[in-house]
Amino acid sequence: MVIIEAKGLKKIFGGEVPVEALKAIDLQINRGEFVGIMGPSGSGKSTLLHMLALLDDPTAGKIIMDGTEVEKLSSMQKTNFRLNKLGYVFQEYALLPELNALENVCLPLMMLGAPAREYRRAALELMETVGLGLRAKHLISQMSGGEQQRVAIARALVNKSKILFADEPCANLDTRNSGIVMNLLRRLCDERRQTIVMVTHEPEHIQYADRIIWIKDGMIEKEEKAG
Repeated sequence: MVIIEAKGLKKIFGGEVPVEALKAIDLQINRGEFVGIMGPSGSGKSTLLHMLALLDDPTAGKIIMDGTEVEKLSSMQKTNFRLNKLGYVFQEYALLPELNALENVCLPLMMLGAPAREYRRAALELMETVGLGLRAKHLISQMSGGEQQRVAIARALVNKSKILFADEPCANLDTRNSGIVMNLLRRLCDERRQTIVMVTHEPEHIQYADRIIWIKDGMIEKEEKAG
């Protein structure tokens, strides 16, 4: 079943010389699929992820996500859609250093107004899932980069997000921690049928995905099965 569909997706950045970052992209992503987006620097892969993840608005085109034409939503409706259905993992982790790991994971459910007992239980379960149950009370500054990224993944899933977006999630990690994070994402896809859309520039990450979409000059150059 298709969970994300883009039709004629365009993005033009204005200025003295407008830049057409995306050129009429058409794509479909199925529920429970792990899709990698790859391409050279400046190809438009992160721009595409930002459009699909509702972090930016396209100049033209349509995005249908989980049956909803999201470009028709108001700003507040998009915010609620993101909070309820989407999760995000970024290369710089985007965690709050003044909070411990568990508190960082709790944040999305707190923003949704969930009862304290519910969001703490859900956060603790996910800390166990990502292998950090014994580190839940540690401050972010007391954790390695790989551990911080796993906290970020737990936070992205605590709202039972239907789609997990990851933008270069291993860019700041060494080989060992990259392997831990990528194996975790693959396991989440296999065991939970978690839909994952990930931008990466690392060839060794191809083996973890089900399908790779190659972007070049703002267009889909090719698609291929991976894994």
